[in-house]
Amino acid sequence: MLCFYLILLLQEISGGRMLSFSGLPGTGEVRENSPAGAWVYTFNVTLSPSSASVEGLPIIINSNPLTKAFRINPGPLLQYNVATSGNPILDYETMPHTFDLQILVSDNAGARAMQIMTVVVLDENEPPAFQGNLATQTVMIYILEGKPAGIIYQFHAVDSGNSTSTGLSYLGTPGEPFSVSSTGNIYSSKVFDYEKDPPSYSLNITVTNGQGLSTSRTVIINIINLNDESPYFTITERVFRIKEEQKTGTLVATITAVDPDGEVFTNILHYSITAPQGIPYFSINPDNGVIQVARRLDRDIGPLNQHPNITLEIQVEDSPNDGRRNSTTIVITVEDINDHPPECQRYTFREQFYETISVGTVIVDLENVCWDHDAVAPNNQFNFTGLSGVGSYKFAQNPPGSGRITLVGNVDLENTTGGAEEKDYILNLVVQDIASPFYHNIYIFVRILPVNEFEPVFSSPSYVFNASETLAVGSKIGTVTATDEDIPSTGISYSIVAGGGTQDYSEIFWIDPEEGTVKIVAPLDYEITKWYLLTVQASDNDRNTQTVQVTVNVLEANDKKPVCSSSSRLLEIPVDLTPGTNINSLYISCVDRDSSPRAFRFFINSGNVNNHFAFSPSAGSGVSRLILVSPFDYERGLDRVWEYRLEVFITDDNLLSVENRSTVLVQTGTVTLTIRVIPNPTTVVPTTPGVTLLTSRENVYVVSAWYVPFIICLGILLLLGLLGYLTFLLARYIRTHCQPKPKEDKKPLIKTPEKKKVKKAEVWELTNVNTVFDGEARDPVTGHLYEFNSKSGARRWKNTNVPPESEAKDPVAQVTTTGRNSGQRYLSRKEAEASIRKQGREDNMSSAPPEQKIEISDQDNSRKLQVPKEESLRNGSAVPPHRSPIPSPKIYPKYQSQA
Repeated sequence: MLCFYLILLLQEISGGRMLSFSGLPGTGEVRENSPAGAWVYTFNVTLSPSSASVEGLPIIINSNPLTKAFRINPGPLLQYNVATSGNPILDYETMPHTFDLQILVSDNAGARAMQIMTVVVLDENEPPAFQGNLATQTVMIYILEGKPAGIIYQFHAVDSGNSTSTGLSYLGTPGEPFSVSSTGNIYSSKVFDYEKDPPSYSLNITVTNGQGLSTSRTVIINIINLNDESPYFTITERVFRIKEEQKTGTLVATITAVDPDGEVFTNILHYSITAPQGIPYFSINPDNGVIQVARRLDRDIGPLNQHPNITLEIQVEDSPNDGRRNSTTIVITVEDINDHPPECQRYTFREQFYETISVGTVIVDLENVCWDHDAVAPNNQFNFTGLSGVGSYKFAQNPPGSGRITLVGNVDLENTTGGAEEKDYILNLVVQDIASPFYHNIYIFVRILPVNEFEPVFSSPSYVFNASETLAVGSKIGTVTATDEDIPSTGISYSIVAGGGTQDYSEIFWIDPEEGTVKIVAPLDYEITKWYLLTVQASDNDRNTQTVQVTVNVLEANDKKPVCSSSSRLLEIPVDLTPGTNINSLYISCVDRDSSPRAFRFFINSGNVNNHFAFSPSAGSGVSRLILVSPFDYERGLDRVWEYRLEVFITDDNLLSVENRSTVLVQTGTVTLTIRVIPNPTTVVPTTPGVTLLTSRENVYVVSAWYVPFIICLGILLLLGLLGYLTFLLARYIRTHCQPKPKEDKKPLIKTPEKKKVKKAEVWELTNVNTVFDGEARDPVTGHLYEFNSKSGARRWKNTNVPPESEAKDPVAQVTTTGRNSGQRYLSRKEAEASIRKQGREDNMSSAPPEQKIEISDQDNSRKLQVPKEESLRNGSAVPPHRSPIPSPKIYPKYQSQA
């Protein structure tokens, strides 16, 4: 009955359809080391009804042990094959021998089925296996050439069946010059020479077990080359040619060399140029020996023009440090190319000739004005092509190609035959190289203009301009005008071609090239040059010029001041000098470059108080004396000035009338005379003229020098402030580091009863106590527990019904209680004060008691007043304060458990 219900349940799960395997469960066998895709087992899937189909492929959902070494491949008509996947390769020695695969299949109707397949891995007789590097790869061995014969390598192999090396035999092919021993050692039988022997050997090592199975591996033996031979050159050509003007880096030649030591040393050969002659022009690649152009090669100029052959000494070295070397010599010839086009002194020729010029006249000859810089023929040869352009048929080269252009037609503008009415002829002439191909084409344009029959003509045969010597620089002094009757007009330009210079100025005049206006560009001086002769040229811009003489007269003007022999003098005279005396024999001598001495006039402009002084003569002479004209009178107070400062003017207007002096420019020279009058001279003035010098010095304050006392006062104040600041720093330092010796304290430490009582002020310390007692401790004296506040320090007995014994015995520590509710009552404030006063009087003569506190609590506001005993004594308590020898413990909440 149970089986019936189980079948119904499976049918309900599968939707009423049956899905099953054919051939499963089953067991398949496969050999180790089978490749991927090797067949293991075949099974079928049965569907019901037959119209259903398998959804996808059957899959391996699990395996015991876990592995990915198998897969399911589809076959024909619901047939499937179990095969190896190759990941990993089956190995009997290292992997399990059986695998249980759980295979699941499902159809498109939702039915599923699962079966188990067992795979058995079969062992095979495997060949021996190499150990170490030789097991997985080809081993390369390196031997230095010249090494003595002997062992060069050792390898190991084991039999895969028993994992031992017993019973194995070894064979190396080909044998010579190597051999393999029974213990796995490879021996060399000769001394190798890299230059004579092969650079490498391939040795095939075969190991065979007792069943005849074998494994082979390859050992490559390389001979290491040593540097024991010098390199040598392999080039056969020693002469190379290169054309000039090659780009920098152009290949010239490749120098090759070989090192007998082998390719290793050939690849590291180092090439260099040792000849100084070729180093500027060529360089060599040190790695491959390629010679390249290092700088411009110009065959036409410089040393290469005379010496185109360059000798290079090439050196090759097989090691940069003390290697073996060799050298050779090559010659490089620089060849000329046609790289320079013909050149001419001028490329544009403007020739002018009369329209009546005769046929055969040479217009321009280009043969001697053109050249070619190329070094050798035919590169340096050139010729001229035929003429072309407007009117070119009237001109020809004679002989052809020579560049000698002559007139062969009519160019008379009045003669209209033959196209002579043309005014402009444009000839195109090409100069070209003879050598082919042409390097450049140069075009020479020859323009033949209409005949310029008329030269510029000035409006006057000569010009005369007058200019005052006081005229400002840049002033206009005149204009020259020229005309040209040629039509069309080519325009006229003006220039000064000669004249107009002095020693100080090379050019004094400038002419406007378009307007012809003459201006001065440097000052004129009549005294240096009174007139200038200029040559002014007028050009019609077509090589026709005309000149004219321009005379510039410099008009004299009074522009120079009289200059005297001394501009200032200091004179000292006695107070009783006789009038009419020449003061100190003073003579003033003046000259003027543009005035005669007769035009001078001497007069004292200022400082002549009471008119004591005058000049003689006062006018009409270049020399004048200073005369005392009236005596000094200091006694009657007529004179008060002892020092006269005379400002003397020398003018050049003496020859002018009074009316003209205001209109004509008058120049004035100035002389300053300082005359000091010496009172009561101690020496007699001799009859002969003499001079008595008296020097007096005095300090006079000048208002303009106000800053001097200001700076002095400011400096004094700064110095005083600095001195005060330094004094303050010194006093503070002494007070800090040099404290006075303390005085002896004769006051006794303990007051005797006979001494007068000391009054002490009462100090109350009021503390707001938190009503929460968060700590608990045991009193070390009484052994009772008490509570305390960790913040304020307030304490109370935990059991309030039992007062401590110390309060009953020690009157100082008593706290008054009442019997109501047998609870503790704190003292009121007045009662506590009275108790403290009383206790103070009782203990006035006692020794220092221990520190105690009286706690006064108010039940209404829960405030506690703690008063130390020694601070509460008032009116003569002689007990000195001191601390209790036993501190009160404090217990915080987090340490309560430890307490």
